[in-house]
Amino acid sequence: MSVIGWLQLALLFLVMLALVKPLGLYMARALSGERTFLSPVLGPVERGFYAAAGVDPAREQGWLAYAFSLLAFSIAGFAALYAILRLQAFLPLNPQGFGGLAPHLAFNTAVSFVTNTNWQSYGGETTMSHFSQMAGLTVQNFVSAAAGIAVALALTRAFVRSGATALGNFWVDMTRATLHVLLPLAVVVALAFVLMGLPQTLAGSVAATTVEGAQQTIALGPIASQEAIKQLGTNGGGFLNVNAAHPFENPTALSNYLNIVAMLGVSAALVYAFGQMVGSRRQGWAFLAVTALFLIVGTGAVYWAETSGNPVLSALGVDPAMGNMEGKEVRFGQAMTAAYAAATTGLSDGGVNAMHGSLTPLGGLVPMFLMQLGEVLPGGVGSGLYGMVVFAILAVFVAGLMVGRTPELLGKKIEAREMKYAMLAVLILPLAILGFSAASAMLPFAVAGIGTGGPHGLSEILYAFTSAAGNNGSAFGGLTANTPWYNTTLGIAMLLGRFAYAVPVLAIAGSLAAKTRVPASAGTFPTDGPLFVGLLAGIIVILGGLQFFPALALGPIVEHFAMLAGQTF
Repeated sequence: MSVIGWLQLALLFLVMLALVKPLGLYMARALSGERTFLSPVLGPVERGFYAAAGVDPAREQGWLAYAFSLLAFSIAGFAALYAILRLQAFLPLNPQGFGGLAPHLAFNTAVSFVTNTNWQSYGGETTMSHFSQMAGLTVQNFVSAAAGIAVALALTRAFVRSGATALGNFWVDMTRATLHVLLPLAVVVALAFVLMGLPQTLAGSVAATTVEGAQQTIALGPIASQEAIKQLGTNGGGFLNVNAAHPFENPTALSNYLNIVAMLGVSAALVYAFGQMVGSRRQGWAFLAVTALFLIVGTGAVYWAETSGNPVLSALGVDPAMGNMEGKEVRFGQAMTAAYAAATTGLSDGGVNAMHGSLTPLGGLVPMFLMQLGEVLPGGVGSGLYGMVVFAILAVFVAGLMVGRTPELLGKKIEAREMKYAMLAVLILPLAILGFSAASAMLPFAVAGIGTGGPHGLSEILYAFTSAAGNNGSAFGGLTANTPWYNTTLGIAMLLGRFAYAVPVLAIAGSLAAKTRVPASAGTFPTDGPLFVGLLAGIIVILGGLQFFPALALGPIVEHFAMLAGQTF
C-alpha cells in the first residue's frame, strides 16, 4: 500500500460526497414530477409517451396493481429480448454475421438483462450483433434500472402518506426515471467516454498489424454509449468479453475514475433523494453513512490483501514488490482496482476491471461477501435503496425488542405484517445462493464446469450464484457457465433475486401507506443518528455472516490458509 494509493481512494470518495447532494436534489424533484431545468425539453416528450401508451399520469395504483405492472412489463421485455437473441442472424446491423443464440443462452441472457443483473455466459464481441447490443441489451439497461427506481419510489411514498391505498403509477415512475434521470446522464457520460477514447461506431471490426507483423482483427462497435448506461444503471454488462479491463471500454486511469463515479452516482444520490422526499435528510445521510462504512472497509480490505502479495508466486521468483498483479491491468494500479472491485459488488453493478478469480483468497472473499450482504451498499439503482429500507425495518424491530416498545421507522409502526414480508424478502438470497450452489457442487456435470479444483472451485460456483441472485452479474472467472444447467439455474436465481424480493417490498409499501403517520415521541428510537447507523450495520453483517460464513469457510477462507502454507490445487 502507498500514500498515493490512499490519496486516490480519498479523492474518489470526496468526489462522490460532493455529487450526492446536488444530484439527489435533482432526482427528488424530477421523480416527483416537479419542474427542473430539463422540463421545457423533456416535459412534452413525457406527455407524448403517456398519450401514445394510453396512460393517465394522474391515476395511481395500489401495491398489487403496481406489482402486476412491474411483472407484466418485465415479462414483455423478456419475450422481446429473447426473440431478438434467437433471431439475431435475420436482423439488421449484424456486420459480423453472428447467428442466433442457443435457447438456454438466450433464456439466461434475456433474464439477466431484464432483471438488471447482466450476467454474461458469452463473449460480447464474439456473440452479439450491434442490433442485439443496442436494440436489445442497451434498451433493457435503461428500463430495468428504471423499474428498480420505480419500486423504490413506491416504497418512499409509503412513508410520506397516511391512510392511503395508492403508491403512485408504475408507468409514470418508470418513464420519469428513464427520461429525466438515466437518459440525460447517459448522454453526458457517453460523450465524456468518447473524448477519453472509447469507440462509438457501427463498424464491426478493424484490422491491425501487430509488432510481429501478424494481422489481428479488433472488434469495434457502439461501445461508449453502452458503457455509460452500463454504469449509471448499475447494469455492468460489458460490450466486450473482459469488460472494463479492455482498453476500448476503459482506456485510462481517468476513464476508470469516471466508471466508478458513474456506477456509484445514481444509487447513492437516490438514497439522499429518499431522505429529501420523506422530509428527513438526516435519514438519507444515515443510510449513506452505512453504505460508506462498508465500501471504505471493503475497499481497504481488498487493497491490503492484494498489496500483501501471494507467497506461492513469491516462492516461484515473482517480485512481490507490486503485490498480487495477476489478472490486473497495470494502468489502474492496486488502489483503484480495489475500489472498483468493492464498488461493483457493493452495488449490483457487476462490471469488472480485473478478474476477481485472480485475486488473493481474502481479496476475492470481500467482493463475494459484499454481494451476500444483500446488494445494499448502495446497491443497484432503486433496489439498493429498498433493500436498505428492509434492513432498517429489521433493525428497528430488534431495537423495539430491546426496549420493549413498538418499533417505528419514519413515523410508521412496524408490526407483524411488515416483518413477515421483510423476512420473506431477505430469505430469498440464501435460498437461491446456497440451494443452487449445493446442488451444483454435488452434480458431476456441474462440477465439470469449474476451472480449478479444491476450495477455489467451490468459490467459483458460490460466486456465480451469489452474483446471479444478488442481480450483480460479475463473474469469478474460471467457471464454464455456458451450459444448459448453469444458464437455466442462474436464470432462475436471477428471477428470484429480483422479483421474489421486489414483490414483498411492494407489499410492505402497501401496508405502510395504509397506516397513519405518527409524530415522534420521547419513546421513539431515533433512526437518523450514529447509534442507529451502528445497529443497522450490525444487522446487515450478522445476517450475512450467519447465513454465508460456513460456505465461505469452505471456499476462500480454506484457500487462504492453504496459500499461506504454500499449497496449490
